[in-house]
Amino acid sequence: MIQGLDHIEQTITESDAWESIKGFLSQNMTFGKDINISIFDILVIITVIFITTVILRILLKLITRNLPKQEKTKFNVVYGYFRWLIYIIILLITLHNVGVNVTAVFAASAALLIGIGLALQTLFQDIISGIFILVDQTVHVGDIIELEGKVGRVEEIKLRTTRAVTIDNKVLVIPNHLYLTNSLYNWTQNGSTTREFVTVGVAYGSDVQLVKKLLLQAARTNEDVISSPEPNVIFTEFGDSSLDFKLIFTIGDSFKAQFPKSDIRFEIDRLFRENNISIPFPQRDIHIIQK
Repeated sequence: MIQGLDHIEQTITESDAWESIKGFLSQNMTFGKDINISIFDILVIITVIFITTVILRILLKLITRNLPKQEKTKFNVVYGYFRWLIYIIILLITLHNVGVNVTAVFAASAALLIGIGLALQTLFQDIISGIFILVDQTVHVGDIIELEGKVGRVEEIKLRTTRAVTIDNKVLVIPNHLYLTNSLYNWTQNGSTTREFVTVGVAYGSDVQLVKKLLLQAARTNEDVISSPEPNVIFTEFGDSSLDFKLIFTIGDSFKAQFPKSDIRFEIDRLFRENNISIPFPQRDIHIIQK
């Protein structure tokens, strides 16, 4: 049986058709001075490119399967640019492996890529960060974020920048690489409500239970304060010149937190005046020693 198979294989190998195929695949084509490539090498290159395409499509589906439609469209744009870069790298490696002298091409490509990388380093950082944002889903349109002391509501997430609008209706353009190099506070990732607070100090000797009652009243009567969870008052410390309290409450729109906080401070001042509770100013005792 084995001898029969060997005989068939030898017959096929020695046949005129096989020799014709081998001769056809071995035909060389010359491009320029140093580039010499056969038809078989071209078939190998086409096969490698096809396999690369299949692998890239599988990776694209795995990465974007959980992305919203809008973010998926943005990621596809980035994928288009990087796909051609990968094709070029795979093509050069394949050509080198089949015996084509691409040393000069490698050297020129390396020098070009280094120059482009140095010139566009920040741009690449922004694009890579934009991809991380789209994949990781740490920031969404409509979120209220704080970055480097600046607060804004996210209006649009692009590949290079994120556009947000501040409370003063100013457009805040944030380079995406700042997300990787700074601490980002997402105020609304856990929901639209946030816990806010107002601090106040009262004079020593004040009725602290009355102070607590008035602070809670100031919070509960504000229409922007949510009733659940209930507002709370914390006696923080005995300060140098005052007894310090913190009034904690929940609001529904943290983006406009400064307005209800301001209204609550107005109400606290009014209630304290009506109940003869004073807010002291810092005091210092000066001792003059005469010699």
